[in-house]
Amino acid sequence: MRALLCFALSGLAAAAAAQTPVFPFPQHVNYAFGSLRPNHRTQAQLDQDVRDAYARWKSAYLRSAGTDGSGNALYRVLCDTDGAGNTVSEGQGYGLVVVALMAGHEPDAAAIAAGLWRYADLHPSGIDARLMSWNISAAGQVQEGNDSAFDGDNDIALGLLIAAAQWPAGTPVDFRARALEVIAGQSASVLGPASALPLLGDWVAPDGATYNQYSVRPSDFMPAHALNFAVASGAPVWRQSIAAMHAAVEHLQTTYAPATGLLPDFSVRESAASTQLKPAPANFLEGPHDGHYDYNAGRVPWRLATQALLHADADSARQARRIALWSAVAAGGVATNIRPGYLLDGTPITTSYFTSFFAAPLGVAAMTSPGQQSWLNAIYDSVRTRQEGYYEDSVALLSLLVMSGTYWDPVAIDRIFADGVQRIAP
Repeated sequence: MRALLCFALSGLAAAAAAQTPVFPFPQHVNYAFGSLRPNHRTQAQLDQDVRDAYARWKSAYLRSAGTDGSGNALYRVLCDTDGAGNTVSEGQGYGLVVVALMAGHEPDAAAIAAGLWRYADLHPSGIDARLMSWNISAAGQVQEGNDSAFDGDNDIALGLLIAAAQWPAGTPVDFRARALEVIAGQSASVLGPASALPLLGDWVAPDGATYNQYSVRPSDFMPAHALNFAVASGAPVWRQSIAAMHAAVEHLQTTYAPATGLLPDFSVRESAASTQLKPAPANFLEGPHDGHYDYNAGRVPWRLATQALLHADADSARQARRIALWSAVAAGGVATNIRPGYLLDGTPITTSYFTSFFAAPLGVAAMTSPGQQSWLNAIYDSVRTRQEGYYEDSVALLSLLVMSGTYWDPVAIDRIFADGVQRIAP
């Protein structure tokens, strides 16, 4: 009996140890040389700002979703708290990244991350089952087409890689194996075979007449994700994709937005014979602002700057800095003057309100620009305590993680250890 009791206790201890994250929040990562962080608040204050933002986000959007057929807990992220309460793959991706990074502060992070993944896995795309169906109702039913969206699965895969780094063994879900499955699905079904650019989803035929491998959403350009996928999978297509994304951004910025660096929500090929991109026409997919810097493209500065900060990528830094420098002038140095959407020449779509969705990513971009310390500080203050809605708050929280210096990805952590640079103690 004593031996059995000791065995049981040792098993409980091992299980508890398996749930202990390797990189508990806050990890203070050394970003690229010359980059900025908000310098008007202490590191302890920055860390607490993230904890507070996470608490608001978790309370508003993270929900238990019952159990699967084996009794395992499921979790989902609400993207519609006022209406039907549906969940989109984008939200599951944001949730996986956030929860895995907050492990240590979030005591149930391993279980929540597993539940978020299980929910995604229970709702596969009808085209490539390695990917998630992009829109699921509160009742668990597919909405608006049983197919994938590139951005959602990309964040799901990165969240799984971060979870695998946090809990490399001993969890019910093999996070790394699941990540590699999603990455393989993305490279097979949602990367252009000739363009190496992200397709809108697995519903797009690479050579389709209207939607194809050159009709893209620039906010899907996530070079830091692609670098992680290249390292994790060894597939060369992801490094090819990084080069293709940088080339596409450079052409769009210098040809269609030389004064601002702004990118459109959607882009299409310049002509039937061209592989170069131009802004999409109005109502190409979602609405009249499809060719403007609107509620998709607002994420671009954050996505580009993250690659620049974590991986010292000069192309991403140059491209993010163009937008950051323009934004400070356009807003007159007043962060709350940032408008919710612009024409590519910098004309505001509307001047009627301020939202953290457009401001927070610009704060991340300002981190790449050594002369923009006061602009970074102003943007940070404008967003750090705001609460608006699922989309705005998710992007703002992820941006706060970067601005506070507590965002990392597996390649960044590996680089820091390989370089012998010690993290600041929590």
